[in-house]
Amino acid sequence: MGKKPKGFNNPFAGIEKKIVLPPPPPKAKLPERPAPAPAPPKREEDLFEDEMAGVAPLAPDPRGRLGAPPPTARPKASRREREEAEVFAQLADLVEGVGPFDIADSDEYIEGLAPGIDRRLLKKLRKGDYAVQGHLDLHGMTAEEARGEVERFVDSSRNNGRRCLLIIHGRGLNSKEGVPVLKERMKVWLTRGRVGHSVLAFTTARPADGGAGAVYVLLRK
Repeated sequence: MGKKPKGFNNPFAGIEKKIVLPPPPPKAKLPERPAPAPAPPKREEDLFEDEMAGVAPLAPDPRGRLGAPPPTARPKASRREREEAEVFAQLADLVEGVGPFDIADSDEYIEGLAPGIDRRLLKKLRKGDYAVQGHLDLHGMTAEEARGEVERFVDSSRNNGRRCLLIIHGRGLNSKEGVPVLKERMKVWLTRGRVGHSVLAFTTARPADGGAGAVYVLLRK
């Protein structure tokens, strides 16, 4: 065998270039793993236990207040009951001699002095030595209305630094049987509760400021 002779016809020459081989088959994909199923939601009981993990219970209250029922609302007292309670308390103090104020009164005047206060202060108040810095007129008011006005007036005056006040309560000429109701109430209102803690002394005013129908009130600083 030697070199191919020239002119020799080879019908299969270059056939490898003409034959197109099919592409290789694609690789088979592996089946995907299914996603894990979501965890079931926790129950409220389990969530509560998780939140309370490590929490120690409170020691029992020795006063017995935990879980106590709310206090029962007391019925509101009527105006007549409140007025009767005021009068009774005043009489009880006078009888037992335990009233905090030294009170003196008559048909023409009333006066009172807080415990431990020099009586010379009351004398100066009676003479009008203190300049009146505010006044309140209670004419035409009921006892209930007047009491509220007196409380507001005293509180406001003390908060604003006023010391000497004039409260006009009237002589009771238009009340039943001519009894000076507001004048009698003044002895209670000025000596009890929040107002009583603000008052040093009070006394019937001089004629120029209303006389038996008005009262000077001296407040604490």
